[in-house]
This record gives sequence, structure tokens and C-alpha cells, in this order.
Amino acid sequence: MTNSIGGRIYVVDDDRFVLESVTALLVEFGFSVRAFSNGHEAVKHFVMEPVDLVLTDINMPIMNGLELLEKIRFLDKETPVVLMTAYADLDVAVKAIQKGAFDFIIKPYRPPALVHTVEKGVNFKRLTQIEKNYKAELEHTVATRTAELNAALGEITHMSREIIERLTAAAELRDEDTGLHISRVGMYAKRIALYLKMDESFVNDISVASAMHDVGKIGIPDSILLKPGPLTDEEFATIKQHTTIGERILKGSPHSMLKMGATIAATHHERWDGTGYPAGLQGEEIPLEGRIVMLVDQYDALRNSRVYKSALDHVKTCDIILNGDGRTSPQHFDPKVLAAFNETKGDFADIFEKSQG
Repeated sequence: MTNSIGGRIYVVDDDRFVLESVTALLVEFGFSVRAFSNGHEAVKHFVMEPVDLVLTDINMPIMNGLELLEKIRFLDKETPVVLMTAYADLDVAVKAIQKGAFDFIIKPYRPPALVHTVEKGVNFKRLTQIEKNYKAELEHTVATRTAELNAALGEITHMSREIIERLTAAAELRDEDTGLHISRVGMYAKRIALYLKMDESFVNDISVASAMHDVGKIGIPDSILLKPGPLTDEEFATIKQHTTIGERILKGSPHSMLKMGATIAATHHERWDGTGYPAGLQGEEIPLEGRIVMLVDQYDALRNSRVYKSALDHVKTCDIILNGDGRTSPQHFDPKVLAAFNETKGDFADIFEKSQG
């Protein structure tokens, strides 16, 4: 007689007659069996050659079945261990279950019952291994797909940043000698955000979203935007509209970067003391990203020449921002952001100089 299950079995018993008869029975049913007369030998071989099931007597003099069960459980949590005993002792049964026994067989055993128990244990071991392999394969697949997804998202993020920078450059180049203003403002804003210990998502978003602060200028006529002389009150009122135009262009997106871009576009001319535009917001009514970009945009504007003004050096620009000049006042800026600028102003100089090539 043979079965279709097969499997490698260790049989452990100090009774030679039982050991030989059980071994012969299981071999007849197609199992590959290795017989041991004591638990020490079984453990020694188990370390080198794990099997599908261990069938052991409980009452052995050198290492009893419960001790062997403990040793095997220490080495392997999954291999079924079936205990054979000449009598049913409830306390022993409870201890065996607590230690992880798979099943019991009462001697004298009935061959069909013993074979059925062994088959059941071998099937359990194989199903456990299949599940283990499936989980490992699933984890590997998830890790691979996650890595692919992260790579794709990274590429999309990079592409999104480039698209944003190119689109905002279209607006900036209408009144700037160079589109580098855009990237500099992003680097300045990131430096301030890092100094203020903002979280990673805020830092990443503001480094790109700040580039969109003047996107609304695309809706301002060139005759006003590029006018070399002073603006009339009416013309200045038109210029102010670039904040609300920019907000309308960017708002409504679920993307956090574009949401921040809309906020920055709307608030980067608001002032801490309430004298800014378009809403005359004051203090912390102004979102932090707007307060940061308001200052860094002011720094870069002072450093650059315009059709109506010449460029200033770093020292003069810092003096105006930190101490005022009658037109610009320290009260225009959030004190925390102003203090952060004062501590990082050397980095601002480096960023500007490196951008000049």
C-alpha cells in the first residue's frame, strides 16, 4: 500500500518493537522514515535535515517526548510533532498542547488511525510552507511594485516641477531679465522653511510652489507691467490684481503643491502689520507660506535691476529688510521669518551669487 502524500518522517521510540513496527507501517504507506531510539540522536539529525513530521513516544528514559518537543520547537516552530503514549494523562496532554504538540496517539495504536494522523500532519506542514512561500512572494511582489511606483512618482514629481517652472517662467520673463528669479525664490523659501523646522512635505511643496507667486502677471498688460516710470494709482491697482488672478489660475486643485501655490499667489504681498494687499490681512491671518515668500521675493527684487530701478548689493538689501528704508519696514515681515532670514542671510548671498554663473 502507498499513498500520494509521501513525506519525510522521524520516528523516535526506545521500544525497539514499536520503533520497527511503526517504521515498517509508514514505509509501506509511502513515507520516507528515519528511526531513532533516543531523542538526542533525533535532534542532532533534525538540525541538519528538517523533516515534515516527528512521531515520538512520550515516556523515554534519556530525553522524554515533551523534552524532545521543546527542542524541536526551539529549532522550528512549524514542524508537527505527534506524541505517542501508553495511557491518556490529562495533565501531560495539557502540557504537550501548551508546548505545541500537533496530536496524540494512544498505544496500542490502530494502524489506520496512526497513518491518518501522520498524513494530516504532513499536509499541515506542506500547507504551512505553501502559505509561508506565498507570503514571502507577496511581500517581494509588493516591495518590487512599491519601488516601481516610487520611481514613477519621483519621475512624475520631477516632471511636474519642471512643467511648473517652465510655465511660471513664461509669466516671469515678461518683466524679468532672467527666469533665474523663479528658482532663486524657491531656494530662498526652502532655506527659511528648513530653518523654521517645517515638516518635509511643507519644505518640498514651498520650494516649488513659491515659483508660482507671480503667475498672475500673465493677466497684466505689458504697457503697465513693463512701464519704465512711476505707475499711476489706477495702474498700480491693476498690478495688484496679479495676486487674485494667480489664485484663480491655481485654486481648485487637489494637489498640495498647487494648493500652496494658490495661497502664495494670493498672499505674497500681504504684510504682517496689515498694510499689504489684496485683502489687508494682518499677522497670522496670513498663511506662513505667504509670509515666507513675501520676504524672499522682496530680497530678490532688491538684488535685481528693473526698468525702474538699479540692483542693490547683498549688504544694502539686508539692511533695508532688517532696518527699513522708509519704503520697506521690518514691521512688514513676520518676526519669526525675519529672524530666520537674519540667521540665514549668508545662504541667500550664496544662492544669488551662484545663480549668476
